[in-house]
Parts: sequence; structure tokens; C-alpha cells
Amino acid sequence: MLAIPAAVLLLAGCATPTAASTGGADPSAEAAASAYPITVDNCGTEVALDAAPERVLTIKSSTLELMLALGLADRVIGSAFSDGPVPDEVADAASGIEVVSDKVPSQEATLALEPDLVYAGWESNLSAEGAGERDDLAKLGVATYVAPAACKAEGYMPDPLTFDEVFREFGEAGDLFGVPDAAADLVAEQQAALDAIEPNADGLTALWYSSGDETPYVGAGIGAPQMIMGAAGLDNIAKDVHDTWTSMSWEAIVDANPDVIVLVDAAWNTADQKIAQLEANPATAALPAVQQKRYVVLDFPSTEAGVRNVGAVASTVEQLGALGY
Repeated sequence: MLAIPAAVLLLAGCATPTAASTGGADPSAEAAASAYPITVDNCGTEVALDAAPERVLTIKSSTLELMLALGLADRVIGSAFSDGPVPDEVADAASGIEVVSDKVPSQEATLALEPDLVYAGWESNLSAEGAGERDDLAKLGVATYVAPAACKAEGYMPDPLTFDEVFREFGEAGDLFGVPDAAADLVAEQQAALDAIEPNADGLTALWYSSGDETPYVGAGIGAPQMIMGAAGLDNIAKDVHDTWTSMSWEAIVDANPDVIVLVDAAWNTADQKIAQLEANPATAALPAVQQKRYVVLDFPSTEAGVRNVGAVASTVEQLGALGY
């Protein structure tokens, strides 16, 4: 089994852009400019750009980390609502970026930064209660772009989310920000890393435990949890639920008796807190996976569609190996 550190994968796109998609020619400002104007259909909203955005506000870790992976730290004028610190390997690149808010910034705070584009990780980030409605921001000259994997409308939500789709989204972002070669390099490096991972072959069943005490919230059948578990060789006990995440009763989890439990480690709901919940609940405390501490721990930013997903697969396989599988 080959495990590839998530940080290595995040850095895959941080090198100086090359011209993988242009037959080896050196990239140039003229070539980048020729891609504009560009228009994409983003979650049902038309995003039209006449030039590459130069002042970008990112909301959520997935958007900030993709900008870093594309070598665009100098374009990010502020970040908000991050799910945790960036990996150490890109901390220097991110160090000069202002943290605008630990939550979704208000429209007032957003406009005060004078962004030309707001890059959101969730559709709900762009609301009247958040950074502003997309139409309202557009009227004020601020473009918006939502990570496509987060689109919820029919015909836009990935069904299911796949690595092909995640990589396609890297390419779309590269086009929008005028760095298609950097995006192509990122995709090529991550595809190679994914191909090098040997999935676990023990036929293990798994629970993806995201959050929740009285009612657990778990990874379902069409989102990033399923994509990551499937690539690692795990059989998701909630795979038949046609959703990205879902609630699931403790009784159903006990009945499924998963071989391993994937724990999402978030600052607001840590893996240790989830273990304490599993061990305190008499029903789940009797599960062999709990008694034998057969846990795989993944940090929250790696569990939403983005540059850390391949690393999450590699880490899952590596942790399964450490458990004896």
C-alpha cells in the first residue's frame, strides 16, 4: 500500500506554472489575456469575467487552499470561515493573507475589502445574512463563484461526486483565474498520486461519523465521504442513501456493525469528542470497532471537495494499514 501525505498533494500545484496544456510553450500574459472574456454557468448563476480577478475574497478552506495550490496567494485579499489552519507547507504563502472573519463575513465587511470576486465554498455563504446575495453583489461590480461541488440545484449538484469532477473543477478555476497551465499541472500531479494508491482489499465496512450526539450525521452515498471511502476500498454503510451527508440512528449503526469508523476531526467537534460519545453510548460501546479502537481520523478540511481529497484517501489507506488491515 502506498500512502501519500496530504501536504505533498496540496503542494502539487504550487510550483511555477508550466505549459502542460500548450505543447510546452512558456505561459505569457498575452496568452492568459486571450482566454477572456470567459463565461461559466455556476450553480445556475452566470459568471462572466473580462479579465482575471486580481482581488479575491475566499470563504471556506477549500477555496483558499485551491488558490494557494494554483500559486495565487497574491490575489487573495482576505479569507474567511476557514475550517482550520492551512498545512504547514503552505503556511508561509498564506501568512500575508488577512483573516477577515472566523465566520461568513457580512456584506458590509465583504464590500469594505473591495473584492472583484468572492470565491465561496458553499452556496449559503452568498446570502443576505452572509456575504451578500449573488445578484446584489453583481450589481455592485463584484463577481461571485461557488465551488461547483457545493452546488445543490438539480443538474448542478455532482451525482455522485467523483475525482474526475473534482479535477474538472480545478481546471475550471484555472480558466477563471487565468492560470490554466497551473491547474493542468495540479490535476496531473494529483491524478498520478491517486493512481499510485493501492486501495485496501479486505472488504471492510465503514461508518463516516461527521458530527452529532443524539442523532449522528454521517457520510452518505454521493458526496465527498463516499468518494474518499470508495477510493480507499471501504464499503460505506450509508452508501444507499442518495445524499452527500445524512442523519442515521444509532440503532441503524449498531445493526450495520461497521468494521471501522472514520472520524472527522474538526475544531468544533473533535475526533476525541466523537470517540467519547461512542464509548459513552452503551449501544455503540459494545461495537467491536469501538472496543478495539478501529478508528480512521481525517481533518475536516480534507473531507470537503478540494485539493486535500487525494491525501485523505492516502491517509485512510495508511491508517488502515496501521490498524492491521
